[in-house]
Amino acid sequence: MGWGGGFGGGGGFVGAQTASAQAGLPFGGIPSELQQGVDKILKTEPEHPTSDVHFTALPSERERRRLTIPLLVHEHPVLLAAGALLVLVVGVFGVAGPFLVQQAIDDGMIPKKLDVVLFYAAVYLVISVGVAYAQRGLVHDTGRLAARVMHRLRILVFTHLQRLGLDFYTDEKAGVLMSRMTSDIENLQQFLQDGISSFGVQLVSMLTIIGILLYDDAALAALTIVAVLPLLIGLTIWFHRASERGYLRSRDGIANVLSDLSESLYGVRVVTATNRQRHNVVHHRNVVGEYRDANLYTGRANAIYGPTTVMIGILGQALLLGVGGTLALEGKISVGVLVAFVLYLGRFFQPIQLLVQQYNVLQQGRSSIIRLRELVETPPTVAEREGARELPPVEGAIEFSDVTFGYLEDRPVLHHVDLSILPGESIAFVGSTGAGKSTMAKLVNRFYDPQGGRVLVDGIDIRDVTLHSLRSQIGVVPQEPFLFAGSIRDNLVFANPSATDADVDDAIDAVGLRELVDRLPRGMDTVVHERGQTLSAGERQLLALGRAFLSHPRVLVLDEATSSLDLRSETVVERALTRLLEGRTALLIAHRLTTAKRADRIVVIEDGGIVESGSHDELVARGGRYAAMYGTWVRQGGLGDAEG
Repeated sequence: MGWGGGFGGGGGFVGAQTASAQAGLPFGGIPSELQQGVDKILKTEPEHPTSDVHFTALPSERERRRLTIPLLVHEHPVLLAAGALLVLVVGVFGVAGPFLVQQAIDDGMIPKKLDVVLFYAAVYLVISVGVAYAQRGLVHDTGRLAARVMHRLRILVFTHLQRLGLDFYTDEKAGVLMSRMTSDIENLQQFLQDGISSFGVQLVSMLTIIGILLYDDAALAALTIVAVLPLLIGLTIWFHRASERGYLRSRDGIANVLSDLSESLYGVRVVTATNRQRHNVVHHRNVVGEYRDANLYTGRANAIYGPTTVMIGILGQALLLGVGGTLALEGKISVGVLVAFVLYLGRFFQPIQLLVQQYNVLQQGRSSIIRLRELVETPPTVAEREGARELPPVEGAIEFSDVTFGYLEDRPVLHHVDLSILPGESIAFVGSTGAGKSTMAKLVNRFYDPQGGRVLVDGIDIRDVTLHSLRSQIGVVPQEPFLFAGSIRDNLVFANPSATDADVDDAIDAVGLRELVDRLPRGMDTVVHERGQTLSAGERQLLALGRAFLSHPRVLVLDEATSSLDLRSETVVERALTRLLEGRTALLIAHRLTTAKRADRIVVIEDGGIVESGSHDELVARGGRYAAMYGTWVRQGGLGDAEG
C-alpha cells in the first residue's frame, strides 16, 4: 500500500525517472552498456498495485471494534499459528538439557557405559541445533507479524485523526499526538516482535520444567514449588501494579516532552525575537524532569523485583540441596535426579528473570495500547449521520435559521441568528474581534455544528448530507494559507488532484500567479520550503486562491484573506478575488473595509447577533454601527489605501 502510491508497476527505476521529470530535469535515456543490467533488476522487482485506500467519514464496522492486541493480530492466522508452534518447540525442547544430563548420569556414567553417554550427548547436540533454527524462524515470523500489524495500526490511527473535528486539535497538543504515532506505536512493535514470543517461550519453559520435576519426584517437586512459587506470585502482583502506574506516567511524560519540543521549534522565531531562550530552557527542564521521575519510579520497582527473585532462587537451591542431598544419601532418589533438580531450579529462575525483562516490554506495550485506544475511541464532535445522503450540485443559497452556537456550551458566540443568502450573492461579515464573523463561516462548512437551529444549503440541512459532498462544493481561503511540502503544482492541485495542466495554467492566469511562476527557476515544479516560508505572504495567499479556483466551488469562504498583506500585495489579491468570485456565493470575513465594500451585502455582527444588514451605501446612509466603523476607517487613512 505504501509503495503503490509512489511507484507504478514498472518498479523503482521508473519512479526515479518520473521524479526527475517532475523536478524539471531532462531524462537522457539509459546508456546501452547499462540497459541489460537495468532489465535484469526490473524483472526481479515486484508489481506494486494501485492503492485501494478509501476514506469515509463514518468508520467501518472493523474500525469500530475495541482496539486490543488480539484484535490487531487475529487477521494473520498463518503467522500466529506458525509462531505458536515455534514457541512450543523452543519452550519444550529448549529445557531438555538437564533431563538428558540426568539420563546420562543414571544410565551411562554410574554404570560406566560410554556409548550411552555419547548417545545422550549426540541427542543434546541435535536438539540444540534444532532449537537454534526454531528460534531463528520465530524471530523472522514475529518480525513479519509486527510489521504488518503496525502498518495497519498506523493507518487506523491516522485515519481516525482525519475524522476528528477542529475542536479536538484546538484542545490537544501536536506533540502529544506525535508521541502516539511514534513512541507508543514503536513500543507496541517491540512488544509484538520480541515481547509476546519471549513471554510465551519462557512460560512454556516454566511449565515444562514443572512437569519434568513432578515426573522425576513428585514430593520433592511439590516441596520446591510450595517454597518458591507463593513468594514469586506475591512479588509479581506487587510489581504488576507498581510498573503499570509507572509506565502510564512514563507514556504521558514522553508525550509532554515531545509536545514542548514541537511547540518550541515551531515558535523559534518568536522565542528568539523576545529573548525567551532561558525561560524555555527552564520550562523544558521541568517537563523533562517529570519524565525522568516517572522513569526513576519504574527503575526502583525493577531494582526491587529483579534482585529479590534472584535471592529467592538462591534460597530455593540451598533448600533443594539440603533436602535432596539427604534423600540421595538415603537412596530415595538417584544422583541424576538430584542433579536434574538443581539444574532445573536454576533454569526455573532463568525464565523468571527473562520474564521480568519482558514484563517491562509488556507494560510499555500495554500502556501504549491504552493511550492509543483512548485516541481512537475519541468521537468526532462533527459526525456524519448514518444514512446521510449526497448533497446534489448546489445553486448556493445559504440560510441560518435560529442558529445558536458556542465553542463552550455555557458561552454562546451566536444567539438565535437568522440570515438568508441568495445564490451567487457575496456577503461580507464585519464586526469587532470575537463577534462571531469567522464562526458563521465555519458553521457553513460544518467545521462545527450549532447547539440550536439549523444551517441550510439550498434548503437542505447540512447535517443530513455527507461531509464529502458538502465540503467538495465549498472552497475556503484562510487568513494564513498553509502550504504543504512539495512543489507549487502540488499545492495548487491539492483540492483537485485530477486537474489537468490546462486547468492549472488557467488558475495561474486567473489569480495572477504567472509572474511568480515565470520568475522561479523551475516554474510550477519549484519546491516550496516548509509551510512556504520562502514565499511572501501575498504569494502564499495567491497560491491559496489558485487552489480554491481549481476546486471549482459553488460557495467560497474568504476568512480575512487580505488582512495580513501589504497594499501592493492586497491590490494583486483583490484583482484575483474579482475573478474568483464571479458567479459564486461568497462569504467574506472582512477585517479591511476595502473587502467589505466589494460585497453585494454587508452584515454587521456584534454581541453574537446581526445588528445591521445592507449595501455599503445603505449602511453609511443609515448612520448606525457600520457608518461609525467606516468613519473611523476613513479618518485613519483607509479611503486613501483603497484608492491607492
